[in-house]
Amino acid sequence: MAPAEAPQRHMYCIGLDVHKKTISYCVKDAAGRVHQEGKMGSTRRELDGWIRTMPQPRTIAMEATIFTGWIYDHLLPHAERLKVAHPLRLRAIAASKKKNDRIDAGKIADCVRCDFLPECHMASTESRDRRRTLRYRNLVIKPMVQMKNRVSGLRMETGVSSNQPRLHKVGYFAELMTSNKEVHESIRPLLKLSRDMISRSQKLDYALLSSLQRDPVLKERLRRLRTVPGVGPITALTWALEIGDYTRFPAIKQAISYCGLCGEEKSSAEKVMRMPISKQRNKHIQRVLIEAAKLAPSESHELALTHARELERGNRNRATLAVARKMVCYMLAVERRPQDFLPAEEFSRTIAV
Repeated sequence: MAPAEAPQRHMYCIGLDVHKKTISYCVKDAAGRVHQEGKMGSTRRELDGWIRTMPQPRTIAMEATIFTGWIYDHLLPHAERLKVAHPLRLRAIAASKKKNDRIDAGKIADCVRCDFLPECHMASTESRDRRRTLRYRNLVIKPMVQMKNRVSGLRMETGVSSNQPRLHKVGYFAELMTSNKEVHESIRPLLKLSRDMISRSQKLDYALLSSLQRDPVLKERLRRLRTVPGVGPITALTWALEIGDYTRFPAIKQAISYCGLCGEEKSSAEKVMRMPISKQRNKHIQRVLIEAAKLAPSESHELALTHARELERGNRNRATLAVARKMVCYMLAVERRPQDFLPAEEFSRTIAV
């Protein structure tokens, strides 16, 4: 007589509605019955006490928010599966007239139970830590650029003659303050204060970039990416940390869409309408790629041809986007090989040999 099979354990689905101070939860079984629901504080201590009371095996899901990262890392060892939902897609699926934290947690649990949760990519903890450093650097750069513009504005307001390209050089600025009699006494304190802030921001910028560029995990990857025409240290860093795992883009079109370099499409019957650039994109990498694409045609014959071909149609912005899309193709190819970038003529010559 054959031995009886062990009873199969049903997976419990747990939905979390995460907020700054509280987390609402709902636990459902495979049949949709509610086992537990309630609310707890958003602290590690309360999460530890709560997870010990949850049934097993369990799948936990939550919506992507600014608080999701540390909760994800804290709960990852305590769940068979841990999922993060895309906020916009989840809102479209679970929209209703009545909305509160308890209902939201239940809907997330239902989406997991029915295998209908719109998951989004969750980068590793190490990758998110490095990306946080790079984004912090962007916060440093923005006020520094504003201060430089303010210095130029003060100069123009008071009619001070100077060499504009050298205005923000340390030596030239000091010489301007001491020897140029056109600098009025009313703006001297403002110019000095602005210069001090620019200097501090530049030192912080250098320290943040150096720490990332010396990272042994990123070093070789950044070196390969910088062989692509138009890709400098900032573009390479932004690509590596914002894209993360490039294998999650099986098609080039997906990577281009993620970078925000293509427009939306609305089609009905036989009518196809191309809309403006979609707002659903990674704005950090989009900004850097567009800035790099403005200079890249001067460094590559192939990119120059792409730019000229699109420019013939009369739209300079579309030409810049076409170059940026081409750069995405190049960087993705360099990542997949992996080897240094080779221009088309050199690549053909290498294959022939």
